[in-house]
Amino acid sequence: MIDNLNWPATLVFVFFFALVTVMGFYASRWKAGPLDALHEWGLGGRRFGAWISWFLIGGDLYTAYTVIAVPAVIYAIGAYGFFAVPYTILIYPFLFVAFPRLWAVTHKHQYITAGDFIYGRYGNKWLELAVCFTGIIATMPYIALQLVGMERVIQALGFHGEGVFAHLPLTIAFVILALYTYSSGLRAPAMIAFVKDTMIYIFVIAAVVIVPIQLGGYGAIFDAAQKVFDAKGGATGLTLKPAQTMPFITLAIGSAMALFLYPHSLTGILAASRADAIKRNAIALPAYSLVLGLIGIMGFMAHAAGVKVANPQDAVPQLFLKQFPSWFAGFTFAAIAIGALVPAAVMSIGAANTFTRNFWKPFVQPDISSTGEAALAKVVSLIVKLGALLILFVMPTQFAIDLQLLGGVWMVQIFPALIFGLYTRWYSGQALLIGWAVGIVLGTWLSWGPTAWTPASNFFGWLSFNAYNGLISVLVNIVIATVLTPLLRSSAPDQTAETDYEDARVLA
Repeated sequence: MIDNLNWPATLVFVFFFALVTVMGFYASRWKAGPLDALHEWGLGGRRFGAWISWFLIGGDLYTAYTVIAVPAVIYAIGAYGFFAVPYTILIYPFLFVAFPRLWAVTHKHQYITAGDFIYGRYGNKWLELAVCFTGIIATMPYIALQLVGMERVIQALGFHGEGVFAHLPLTIAFVILALYTYSSGLRAPAMIAFVKDTMIYIFVIAAVVIVPIQLGGYGAIFDAAQKVFDAKGGATGLTLKPAQTMPFITLAIGSAMALFLYPHSLTGILAASRADAIKRNAIALPAYSLVLGLIGIMGFMAHAAGVKVANPQDAVPQLFLKQFPSWFAGFTFAAIAIGALVPAAVMSIGAANTFTRNFWKPFVQPDISSTGEAALAKVVSLIVKLGALLILFVMPTQFAIDLQLLGGVWMVQIFPALIFGLYTRWYSGQALLIGWAVGIVLGTWLSWGPTAWTPASNFFGWLSFNAYNGLISVLVNIVIATVLTPLLRSSAPDQTAETDYEDARVLA
């Protein structure tokens, strides 16, 4: 199992993993508040200012799997893999405009999840349940993929177990994560995010400066990558093929619409102490997009360095093992592994909050106390992590990737209910529910391919290009909700008022 273990890299890896473990348990004493209340355990008491929120939201969105998967896609197929960069740029104007309104109304009414807001706005518990169901189902494979990223670097250290030992190091790491998340709630990933993001910036800067020097400059890197793609042929290369242009554009737009609707993304936003902390983050977070673009170029660097791997997800770990000393490779692998812990923790917390508030409370135990909510959410967060671990154990990795891709198609279906609801209550909850159902079915059907979930198709037939399935299906969703709303008017009261959507502390 450890015959070929890289000891210098492993010792550095273990040191930083132990450091964040201590921080995770200590976080229960940070920004002290009673962790037996759900808003304290699951939202950090809404005490995170702009600086903490920047690290938390960035650490939540730019994950270990991002660091592994984006350059892996670029390593495999070239320029099309860069779609992740424009969509992470598009989301920040959207964040700046819409989400301070969501923060203000949720703060006013003490809402904790998107489902809370949906019920308060439309008075439809079935639409609330649909939002809850969508968020949890889409989040599970997302957590599993954080484990995939972590396992790639653990294996790069030299751990290659068999049978029950195949996932042993990963299981130990995830048990530790589960324990300190249970103990400290959202405070744990918020504190660890400082370390994680700093480490990622360090290794990315080292890569974009040192590796080009070693390989003869960026010109040589791009030339070497182009030769590899030319040999492959097909739809690979340093630039997009004409047929890839519209799928690339629509995938970026649709992904941007979906990203901040995930429970973990909203958890980071709603934990902010004030609305202008969100606006400041919308201005500052594009720094992560710059880093993401540089991370993507590592896929080209791997080709230039002569890295040959059967699984493209091994490209970045092997690049660092080849181009850097073992101790720095261990530092890089620790950064990637910690980059799995932060989002996995927030994802499990977001899913637990959603289950507790939008399924258990309205449908099972309406009179549950605040203490009971927190206790249930802690248990559910453990179950969610266990479920993600089982996905990795019992399903092929490719299937987990396919489910995560499909998750974006599902998540974008709640866009009309949530985002439109921030500006108008003209839409009927029943109409939005029907639109959601049609969007889910249509998006899933369009995505079904012969070997995997396909990201783009030509649903309308007469179009001369393919488009992202999530964008196609949500447009149909919106049309149906708009057409049906006059026919399905609801008498359910709106618990919110227009003034609830403006944060007086910012406007004063």
